[in-house]
Amino acid sequence: MQIPIVDSVYFSLEEALEGSSAPSEIRKQLKLISVSYISFDGRIHAGQMVIHTDLAREVEELFERLLEESFPIEKVIPVGNYGWDDEASMRDNNTSAFNYRHIIGTDVLSNHSHGRAIDINPMQNPYFARNGLVYPEGASYKPLIPGTLVKDGYVVSYFKHKGWAWLGERAENTDYQHFQKLS
Repeated sequence: MQIPIVDSVYFSLEEALEGSSAPSEIRKQLKLISVSYISFDGRIHAGQMVIHTDLAREVEELFERLLEESFPIEKVIPVGNYGWDDEASMRDNNTSAFNYRHIIGTDVLSNHSHGRAIDINPMQNPYFARNGLVYPEGASYKPLIPGTLVKDGYVVSYFKHKGWAWLGERAENTDYQHFQKLS
């Protein structure tokens, strides 16, 4: 069996949350999980993700399925590694969950702020904002490229089967990278 390549540098939840401005009532609801995945180099990698405690086991199962299906994921590293800069994390094509922040261009907290949203491969699956900008900068949506999420693909279908909403189906503010689960 192949030894996974370790992508994440954190070892504890406290270290993964260091520097976050999240209030303690939110921090108490978070858990650090480890996931394995096939990266774009075709090898198994290991990463870490901060997620809401209620969703931890389910997200581990989702990533087990993605590994079984050989869906490529560039990397999975807590956003704290990027100084809590969402755009830096996206530019690095990092798959992530918790990040205490507002929805781009608003004063509304993102579902990422509660660990109830996951962004997968942002460079393949960009966010098209209301202001006409594409995040991350330089990203483009090409459904035939490996690692891209598509409406009728098995990744989107499996997440939806588990009760997750995919914002890649919105007519406006299409967010191909974003899955969220509110309950």
